[in-house]
Amino acid sequence: MASRPQQNRLLGIALRIGAASCFGCMGGAIKLGYAAGASTVELGFYRFLFGLVPLLVWIARSGNREVWRTERPAAHFWRAVLGLTTMLLTFSALAYLPLAEATTIAFAAPLFAVVLSATALKEQVGRHRWSAVGIGFVGVVLVMQPHGETFPAIGLALAIVAALGVGAVAITLRQIGRTEGTQTIVLWFTCLSLVGLGLLMPFYARVHDGRTWLILLALGGFGGLGQLLMTASLRYAPVSAVVPFDYVQLLWAVLLGWLLFAQHPAGTTWAGAAIIVASGLYTVWREHVLGREKVRDLAL
Repeated sequence: MASRPQQNRLLGIALRIGAASCFGCMGGAIKLGYAAGASTVELGFYRFLFGLVPLLVWIARSGNREVWRTERPAAHFWRAVLGLTTMLLTFSALAYLPLAEATTIAFAAPLFAVVLSATALKEQVGRHRWSAVGIGFVGVVLVMQPHGETFPAIGLALAIVAALGVGAVAITLRQIGRTEGTQTIVLWFTCLSLVGLGLLMPFYARVHDGRTWLILLALGGFGGLGQLLMTASLRYAPVSAVVPFDYVQLLWAVLLGWLLFAQHPAGTTWAGAAIIVASGLYTVWREHVLGREKVRDLAL
């Protein structure tokens, strides 16, 4: 009996590492898609279309016949609007920024979530977490001003707004999750996003070669599988145990940026990433100590 929690925790960590790896590879696929001439709308559409397959398999295996049922369709609609907008901003940032820098800035999302929980939800945030937020944003500034290189202002702006959006999505999911199941939330988000992007596809769809279609297929597959692994990790381990391994995605961003695009992060990027990661981990630890452990974002 004593070894069972440890075994479950290790499984949860392994699933979370798998999820972070999938999201890291998805980021690489997004940049490859842009390089191949795909538009942002196409990348988003195929992310959901090809990601729908593992989602439906997950739902079928669970035997959840009530997955479509909801008493809050309006909440799902606005969550989809916010989540889809945030996703497209995240994708667009990757069109302008190196993979490592864009991923590092995205990890500021938990800091924005703390700010939004205090301002929008009026939750009490103590000096420890406010300090972590302040220090984390110092790390963001370091990443935005790398030594000897200037990134496009529009790319930095898109990355910052996208991180803010991810933080807002986390707050929204905290509210919806009180009455709606995980599968219901993910399925409604996927289907509503497909409808919205599908209406735009006649204006943005392009003819692609076989290599580009493989990239788009990989994008959707990695995104859908990553979402499932991230959700499954929470069945076997608490949030505080698995969240630190989300930062494996940053390692993949650095590796793929180097292998695929010959991009080498500046020293300030490493320093900023270390500060952001440390502040994020400290925030998670404080949540655990205060007994307010919550499920993180289900999106992207």
